[in-house]
Formats: sequence, C-alpha cells, structure tokens
Amino acid sequence: MSMEQEHQSALRGKIDLRAILRLESGLHIGGASEFAPIGAVDSPFIRDPLTKKPIIPGSSLKGKIRTLLARSLSESYILNAIEDDADGIARLFGSAAKGGRGGKPSRLQFFDLKMTEDSARYMEQLELDTYMGEIKFENTINRLTAAANPRQIERVPAGTEFEFRLVYNIEREDEWRADMKTLCDGLMLLQMDYLGGHGSRGYGRISLHGFRVDHFTLRGAKDTAMMQEIETMMQETLCPSDD
Repeated sequence: MSMEQEHQSALRGKIDLRAILRLESGLHIGGASEFAPIGAVDSPFIRDPLTKKPIIPGSSLKGKIRTLLARSLSESYILNAIEDDADGIARLFGSAAKGGRGGKPSRLQFFDLKMTEDSARYMEQLELDTYMGEIKFENTINRLTAAANPRQIERVPAGTEFEFRLVYNIEREDEWRADMKTLCDGLMLLQMDYLGGHGSRGYGRISLHGFRVDHFTLRGAKDTAMMQEIETMMQETLCPSDD
C-alpha cells in the first residue's frame, strides 16, 4: 500500500453542526481598504465584498481554535510545529505532508460566518458610526516621549449575532465521539478567550448558543441518537445557562 493510500479514508457520513455566535464585546477582524481618504478609519473590519456587511472568516475560527487546543495540550512552554500536533488535533484540522510523511486532510470544514437576518435588520435601524460598525478611538503613548498616537478602530458592535456552521466528515465510526469532544473543548476555550484582534483590551468576546445537529449518509438512515448526543454535549458544555 502506498503512502497516499494509507492517508486516504472512506467517508462514512457527515455531521452538519450549526449554532448562533453572539458578540459579547466589539469585534475587530481587520480588512484591507482600497483607499484611505482624510478622516477615514485607520483600521476597518473585514466585510462581505457584495453586501458590505461584516463577516467572520472561517479561517479565523479554524486557526484560533486549533491554536488554543495546541497550546492547551502542549507539554512545553514553546509551542510545537503544526505538523507535530497531537493526533486528535491533526485529525480534526488536518496536517500537510512533510518529507516522507503523509499529510492528513481536515475532517472539519468551516464556513464564513454571516450576520443573521434579525441582526442585520436591527443594525440597519441604528445610528452607527459606519455601515453596521462602530468606531473605537484609542491612544498609544510613547513611554519615552509621552507622545500620543491616536487611532480609530472599526468594530462590529456587541450584541451582533452570526450564523455559525461547520461540517464534520465521519471517517471512522469509532472516533466521532472523541473528535466531537475535542471540538467541544476547542469551542469552550474560544468562549473563554477572544476572536480577532486586540483581545487583551476586551475585544472579541463571543458566546455560542442554539446548537442544531444534522446527519447525512448514503449508507442508511440518519443516526438520530448520535445527533442528539452531539447536540446535548455542545449545549451542556458551552451554554449550560440556557437549560
């Protein structure tokens, strides 16, 4: 059997996991601006290029959750290289091939998060600093000269809700439960940490609620017991106050 065949896996089914991600504090995930006229915001947030509404890139979620898990499981003060992540992390997030070592495809597929329709309608009614955004004025002070360096950071306001979604590939039927536990741990760490930039100053606090799980397979009927177990695991671990 070749190295490539050893790292291929059968697809036993898919789990579609959805929830609502709520901003508990203003969020800033930086986006590029095509031009910077006088008076423009110094650091705008990323927007959907079509609707101009704020989005949360799936890559931001994937990278943050993976890093938090790796830091939590690291046995050293220095974080290991990504190809040396623990098997449970590599199974979920994938690993690239290196030298004679084969890579692993990610079992998780993240989606870009768009605002819920209710949040979009609510934000459109508010008198905000920018389209669906607020401006946070900040100063950095030079310790030696005491000179101030003012700047304007655009944030998605607290209270905004986004549609969270990811899909998990079931490759081994004896591993989905452990994988869901690892994912749940990563989401819990995210709720206790922050998303985006400037988290040490209070930005990017989030919460998750309203979990919904679906199961798709070509091999038979949906496993409703599995769906319920995953939904209960997420609900009880990540938002017990909703019970």
